[in-house]
This record gives sequence, C-alpha cells and structure tokens, in this order.
Amino acid sequence: MRAPSLIAADFLRAMQGLMPRGRIWPRADDAVQTQVLSGLAPSYERATARANYLLVDAFPATTYELLPEWESTLGLPDPCAGTAPTITQRQAQVVARFVGVGGPTIASLTAFAANLGYSVTITQYTQARAGMLKAGDPCCGYDWNFAWKITAPLNTVVRAVAGAMAAGDPLAAWGNSVLECEIKAVMPAHTIPIFAYA
Repeated sequence: MRAPSLIAADFLRAMQGLMPRGRIWPRADDAVQTQVLSGLAPSYERATARANYLLVDAFPATTYELLPEWESTLGLPDPCAGTAPTITQRQAQVVARFVGVGGPTIASLTAFAANLGYSVTITQYTQARAGMLKAGDPCCGYDWNFAWKITAPLNTVVRAVAGAMAAGDPLAAWGNSVLECEIKAVMPAHTIPIFAYA
C-alpha cells in the first residue's frame, strides 16, 4: 500500500470542507478566508511529505536520515567497515546485523554475506575417516572438523546508487575486509574461517 501524496490544494479543499456553511464563510478564490487557508496548506503538505518519507526511512535497507539510530541500535559503526564507509555499505551492514544469522549453517552464513553485498560459497570440512574417504579426497586431521572455507570473488565492487548516497561517497568501493570482519564476528568461536578469493 502506498502512502497518499497530498498537495496544498488538497489540504485547502479539506479545510474549506470543514468550515461551516453560510454567507460569512466564503469559498471564493479571492476571499480572505481562502487566502489564509492557502497560507496554511503548504505546511500540511510538507508535514505529509515528511511522514511519507519516514515510512521509507524507517526500514534498514532504505534508511538515510535514521541510519545513525539504526547503527547505534545494532552496535555499529565498527572497525569492519573501515574509516569511511559509503552509505550503501553502512545500510548493508545494518541489514545484515538486523536480519542476523539463523545459526552456524551454510545457508544462514551465505544469506548473511548476501545481506552484506557479497556472493559467497561456503564449504564445511570434516575429519578424514575410514569408510568415508574416496580416492583423491584430502586426508584432513581432527582440526578440520572446525574449518569453514568461504569463497568470494577477488574484488566485490559496491557501486553508488542514485538516491542512496551522500556527498563525498565514492562512485565505487571494493574489497572484502567487511566480509572477513563480519563473518569472523558471527562465526561460532570454536570454528576457523578460511577465506579464499577467485
């Protein structure tokens, strides 16, 4: 459902419709009452536009003005995003933290990385056991039970989007430091993430 987009003329008609009927309540365009109400109507138009914008700004994926509040609520900013992250990177980090991780599963960690803006595949290793090995499989020791390999593109480019960037934001940013930092923060403490880039 879309929020109503009302203009000053709509508010003028509405206010005139609320006035009593009679000769002393004229509705003519040149009447003093119409001119006074016409002076008030733009403030209602602005208030409605701001309220409609709040519906967009209240959600993590599209927030701009409320971004600092979202970050504060979710323990951001943190060192993961670097010293000068773009608005898009900050929004992605808020969405990833807000949606969270459903647990230490490949599907939930892949979804977490996707919310950050990274397309990854995750491989979970296990210790080599007799009867489970096939020819050519690596002979992994006990510690491999705790290893995960996160494969991502060598350079993930985050491009600026019109309407979702601020003055001073670069037109593109790349690198995987946010991915590594955030994945390390949400991985179970006993696991060992291994990052591979292709």
